[in-house]
Amino acid sequence: MKIHLTSVFVDDQTRAEQFYTEILGFVKKQDVPVGGTDRWLTVVSPDETGGAELLLEPARHPAVGPYREALVRDGIPLAQFAVEDVYAEHARLSGLGVRFTQDPLEAGPVTTAVFDDTCGNLIQIATVPR
Repeated sequence: MKIHLTSVFVDDQTRAEQFYTEILGFVKKQDVPVGGTDRWLTVVSPDETGGAELLLEPARHPAVGPYREALVRDGIPLAQFAVEDVYAEHARLSGLGVRFTQDPLEAGPVTTAVFDDTCGNLIQIATVPR
């Protein structure tokens, strides 16, 4: 068994597409209209284009708002992405105007940082030793 698809709820798919591709550096994999203005919109890592897809899913379900608001209020990231160097990625993203809610923090062998994805979520980046 392996992870094929996971999702983040987003307020605006167009804005999310721009942020996740132009700022974070993911590559658009699928973009299929599914009715109205909604799309089946996925992105992948440029290093693993055949790997797990991240669905940028419209946040329309009534449970999504309270769920995400509670996570943000408590500072809990909705998702985590692996990076080679949290400090370097923090500097790169900060230079692009990304707002961090947690600067790089070392916790034993793991270094993490948390940012606002501009689409209603907190996202954690982490460097984990191999």
